[in-house]
Amino acid sequence: MYAEERQQAMAHLISRRGRLSVVQLAEQFEVTTETVRRDLSTLDRMGLVRRVHGGAVPAGSLNVIESGIGERDQSNTQAKEAIANAAVALLPPPDSVVVIDAGTTTARFAAALPRDHRLTVITHAVPVATRLAGLPQIELHLLPGKVRPTTHAAVGADTVAALADFRADVAFVATNGLTVGHGLTTPDSDEAASKRAIIACARRTVVLADSSKLGVETAVRFATLDSIDVLVTDSDIEAADRRALEASGIEVVIA
Repeated sequence: MYAEERQQAMAHLISRRGRLSVVQLAEQFEVTTETVRRDLSTLDRMGLVRRVHGGAVPAGSLNVIESGIGERDQSNTQAKEAIANAAVALLPPPDSVVVIDAGTTTARFAAALPRDHRLTVITHAVPVATRLAGLPQIELHLLPGKVRPTTHAAVGADTVAALADFRADVAFVATNGLTVGHGLTTPDSDEAASKRAIIACARRTVVLADSSKLGVETAVRFATLDSIDVLVTDSDIEAADRRALEASGIEVVIA
């Protein structure tokens, strides 16, 4: 099957069945997940489908359902573990202040923090706080706010106001989507406001995102690329994406 024929069939299948994951499409068409991501990017640019985290939905979908934390935690697990472990090398010196955003990869990063590295950690993520509470090397600050059931993250005016009072050395941030043209996005406006405040309070921002997030745009932008210092991702990143990100001034670390 030629690429154009496969893409046409892929668009038809997504239109008929609704949301399909990259893995499902790879199995259906007997191609690699990297090929599927390229196809979906092409179809998205043509307006035939809409790329979302981990897959695609029909182009006419007005409301993209945000995946819950349990569903997202089961996708790309090996890549997320590798990214979390690689991000540990980007920690600032002991006794520094870091902010850890909500997300399944950032939660893994929190679990990977070394036991001999003293840090002040600020977070709005209940899973992150659960992993760090009681550890002797961590001074933990849990931000106030309304906890979203989808992400288990505190959001709202109280969260944003509390972050304005902190100054952190490094923010470790998650994202639902990242494109060179539009920046970093998330489906929820309250979540976006918290992420903006996290980035604003830090001297340096490190994004932890597996390659399935690249080329994806969701509803609300919370950062442009010039707000980001480092992206930690996996080896499935396409060479063109890496070149474009590096040309934008972002250091790309491959886990």
